[in-house]
Amino acid sequence: MRTEPISTARLELLPLRVGHAREMADVLSDPALHAFIGGSPHTPEALRARYERLVAGSPDPSVTWCNWVLRQRRDPCLVGTVQATVTGQRIAEIAWVVGTPWQGRGYASEAARGLVAWLRERSVPTIVAHIHPAHRASAAVAAAAGLAPTDEQQDGEIRWRSRHPSSPGP
Repeated sequence: MRTEPISTARLELLPLRVGHAREMADVLSDPALHAFIGGSPHTPEALRARYERLVAGSPDPSVTWCNWVLRQRRDPCLVGTVQATVTGQRIAEIAWVVGTPWQGRGYASEAARGLVAWLRERSVPTIVAHIHPAHRASAAVAAAAGLAPTDEQQDGEIRWRSRHPSSPGP
């Protein structure tokens, strides 16, 4: 599976490049973005090192890391990221983050729907996300992307899942 550009109505999902690190460090600089996931914002240098690892790909040949930055169409600046970790092309774990100044505009939902559609076109039957139970905005994004909460938890987060109706699987 190869990460390719994805277009939605208001966004371009561009495959992650190391060169995105400086602008994304600004986009992701608000400590509030870490309220549910922990940690703190990366410096541009630390984010560059992280992006180098992500772009290099997973060391496990059965796992594919797909990462995109989100660029607005009308004002071409970066506003966030989406990602999918695909295992054996059977299950994709997805995540998203939109910078604080661009939240509340539906960008995360739009990007997540675009990502799920892209995964479906590549015959990925099961898509999951892990969401903190108190993170209502992220739960709304998951629901908009067609995922539903399950009874499963991992590291204090609820596992949300969408499975293509015609596909067997977990």
